[in-house]
Amino acid sequence: MPATIRTVTRKRTTLALAIGLGIAGLASAQSNTAGAIHGHAAQGDVVVIENAATGYRREISVGADGGFRAPQTPSGTYTVTVHRADGSTRVRERVAVSVGTGTQVDFPSDDTTTLDAVTVRAGSINPVDVSSVESTTILSAQQIASIPVARDATSVALLAPGTVRGDAAFGNLASFGGSSVAENAYYVNGFNITNAFNNLVFAQIPFEAIAEQQVKTGGYGAEFGRSTGGVVNLITRRGTNDFSAGGAIYWTPSSLAGKAPDIHLNNGDLLQDNSRDDGEQSSVALWAGGALVRDRLFAYGLVQFARNDGDTWNDVNAGINANTRTRSPTWLLKMDWNLSQDHLLELTSFSDVARTTQVVHTNDEGVLNRTGVLGTVYTEQGGTSHALKYTGYLSDSFTLSALLGRGKFSRGIYGISANGTRQEWSGDINAPDTGCPVIVDQRNSTLLGATPAIHGCDFIGGTLGRPDAGDTRKQLRVDAEWLLGDHQLRFGVDADRFTSVAGGAIEGGQVWNYATIDPDGVPLNDDDIDFVVNVVFKNGATVDVDQRAFYIEDRWQVTPNFLAYAGLRWDSFDNRNGNGESYASIDNQLGPRLGFAWDVKGDASLKIFGNAGRYALPLTATVAIRGASASIFSQQLFFYDSVDPATGAPVGATPFTPITYLNNEFGAQKDPRTIASENLQPMYQDEFILGFQKQMDEHWSFGLRTVYRDLRRAIDDNCDERAIYDWAIDNGFVDPDGDPFQPPEASTVPKEIAFINPGFTFCHLYNPGSDGVFNIDIDGNGTLEKVTIDADTLGPKAKRTYSAAEFFFEGHWDKLFLQGSYTWARSTGNTEGGIKSDIGQADTGTTQDFDYRELMLGADGPLPNDRKHTLKVFGNYDLNEQWSIGGNLLVQSGRPINCFGVYGNDPLHYGNSYFSCSNTPGTDTDGDGVLDNGTQIVPRGSAGRTPWQRQLDLNVVWKPAFADDRLTFKLDVFNVFNTRTVTSVVETAETNEGSSLFGTVYGIPTSFQAPRAVRLMLQYAF
Repeated sequence: MPATIRTVTRKRTTLALAIGLGIAGLASAQSNTAGAIHGHAAQGDVVVIENAATGYRREISVGADGGFRAPQTPSGTYTVTVHRADGSTRVRERVAVSVGTGTQVDFPSDDTTTLDAVTVRAGSINPVDVSSVESTTILSAQQIASIPVARDATSVALLAPGTVRGDAAFGNLASFGGSSVAENAYYVNGFNITNAFNNLVFAQIPFEAIAEQQVKTGGYGAEFGRSTGGVVNLITRRGTNDFSAGGAIYWTPSSLAGKAPDIHLNNGDLLQDNSRDDGEQSSVALWAGGALVRDRLFAYGLVQFARNDGDTWNDVNAGINANTRTRSPTWLLKMDWNLSQDHLLELTSFSDVARTTQVVHTNDEGVLNRTGVLGTVYTEQGGTSHALKYTGYLSDSFTLSALLGRGKFSRGIYGISANGTRQEWSGDINAPDTGCPVIVDQRNSTLLGATPAIHGCDFIGGTLGRPDAGDTRKQLRVDAEWLLGDHQLRFGVDADRFTSVAGGAIEGGQVWNYATIDPDGVPLNDDDIDFVVNVVFKNGATVDVDQRAFYIEDRWQVTPNFLAYAGLRWDSFDNRNGNGESYASIDNQLGPRLGFAWDVKGDASLKIFGNAGRYALPLTATVAIRGASASIFSQQLFFYDSVDPATGAPVGATPFTPITYLNNEFGAQKDPRTIASENLQPMYQDEFILGFQKQMDEHWSFGLRTVYRDLRRAIDDNCDERAIYDWAIDNGFVDPDGDPFQPPEASTVPKEIAFINPGFTFCHLYNPGSDGVFNIDIDGNGTLEKVTIDADTLGPKAKRTYSAAEFFFEGHWDKLFLQGSYTWARSTGNTEGGIKSDIGQADTGTTQDFDYRELMLGADGPLPNDRKHTLKVFGNYDLNEQWSIGGNLLVQSGRPINCFGVYGNDPLHYGNSYFSCSNTPGTDTDGDGVLDNGTQIVPRGSAGRTPWQRQLDLNVVWKPAFADDRLTFKLDVFNVFNTRTVTSVVETAETNEGSSLFGTVYGIPTSFQAPRAVRLMLQYAF
């Protein structure tokens, strides 16, 4: 994808085109923190590259092949001068360099033109980058400011072709090329800011501090790993010799905002009144930058304070609503020190702490009011990060860089009830419970509105978190570049340790879930039997993920017009549990990368390119919190006489089932040898891209690339004890006519519960589609047996493919720039990858998908991030020197809809989690109290799609002449026509017991396109 669009001033069009488009020559390798300048001159010439603003200066001798290269050149604008043997000079001014790209500047030997009087202002559009095989979009701060776009990295990334917005359940994240939102990598000035706890968060820098944002949607080289989605790379502003300072105020008032539509049940009854939901945002930023020592030491600093206030009124029957206030005092410091002409040192430090206070109110059932305060929930997210980087130009042909970084990220949460009781979770599963129990009422009489819902004393948040929850990253990487004739070798090492403190428990220690047994499937008649399910859940641990990598890559200029790329990456991953024991260790995962770029005409006007690569993704830290460390997860069913009006707990509860410890989570520390299959390998994906890019003239260019991605291997967990039971029978561990797997004598767990021993883990990590080789203490004698289960018995192979054709274009004329893309895409398979948007499950790497093979019946089909058609167009038009207008258009087809329900007699006790549902009530034919719903499989995504989404954003900018271009007023209007398209719906068509929900909630909206919003900006800079 073309990179930054730049304004031009031309004094000699032919010469400017030659420089802007480039002449065939050796490519220059790029990195994730800098760009490169390369080109041709005569042998013996000396090329001087200078940036007067930063004091940067390099002298490079032109080699025997006539080529020169300046790798690791920081983003900026340069003057390139060639000093020839005859004493003459030639100058190219305002040569722009962007992160990750190579800028070609040539000095033909027959050039006799006197250039001292010629100022070349770079290409009117980005020249075709014949030195790259990647699919990359680069947007500068100036471009981002000129179009209406939300002030966050994800919204900017969504401007790139091949990206779609992820499900709202996971926050503001993007899906790249059909991958889940948990498969991306994020960097700031070369430092990895991806939160590896579950890969669903990344550190944020103040938006005003971004100088460039690079978005890699595919084909990236061996330098980049731990991503099977995309890469978002942020480059911050820096100080220069010219002092600058300024401030900006942003305000999104609630009085100018639209409202989301109300939500009604299928029978027309009001479920959610959104008319009173409200929200307002504002932020103030101040910055300054300059030279502490001219040409040597520079500093840039920014402080920003943002606030976000909102009211959320929820379901009219929920009994609670909330007022939320978030305060974000963030800052950034960037220091650059030119130790000498050949040695640079830079420091990046920033904080992105956001503190949220949520006051939870009670309301009367069916009424939007506030009758009291239940309590307040306090959360803190974010932290501080520091990265120190050294770059050394040790010779004209060898460059070395080293980065040392450390980041801390808080996920702390606690609550204070109305009576002043502090509610939090210590992480100790043996600690006493605090707070009100969670009450859930799913009785038929409640769902159909015949009786009021049970609330009891209610609860603040439902779950208790840890105030000390958070993550720490320590990163060290060393990168080197060595130019050897036609070859440019890059190699490096990357070591990363990520430590997470996490855990949670149900508020009040338990959930009481009221439900109905409905034998004939006809609700509200005499055979209905109400019962209650008691659920207890607790976990907590401190876990580690150690990641190491080595890469090597070669860019070989085979001919002046043909570049070949080859790379190889070695990755190793080591995941450790709460006791510091390794439970999943994978060494030497190889990721080959190949690519080519053909400069067809030799003038950089037409490039044909392609690449093929393998990309691996490690396990996240969250897997170990529950899956590899001590935890409790139990369930028991009760009949009851009445309900305590104060707490909502049942009175006279009589159990009619024993306690079931789901997944064998009964509080004992898990043996790390039993967690993962011995042959476990990391998730990996193969990718193939073929495309071309054509520059039509100095004003516009276009291109087309085809993309195919194939998820070849995934990681998930399997919890099917039946296969292990069959193995135990076949191998003489169990008498099929006797009691199965009795617990150890010392166990305090009731005898009725099978499989209870610390060496027997129900859920095991494995690669779906591969045999499971599990170490299990089958008979509870303390000795592990190796149990091999064939792949077909465990379930199907994980499948996900993505096919796309991306047409992209950009144009730039005197007053107008326009950029955009159209993407046709298909994302199909039986797993989204890592997470499960279908039900909002954020347990990265351990979703319910492959727990049992029955859950995968009908799982093949279009995946949640499948959008067949996406059109994106954005740009800006200068009306005159003071006024400009910008626009941003999105037209996108909808996402697939599923139909979830109960499969047969629910043999797995997973309730309405299957791709199986019926529009007719089930019947209890065998009298076991469970509805028989048959095996009506409704394949994934076959229940329709959400509507097309269309959104137009506009802005207007005024820079008054009297302020000498220092003062800026801007008005952004998002969703100008206030289109409020449904973006997701209820996909559950049956209750846990199998009663139909088609007449009540199935298919009703759960989220909408964001309504109209207006943002005002005032900025002064000097």
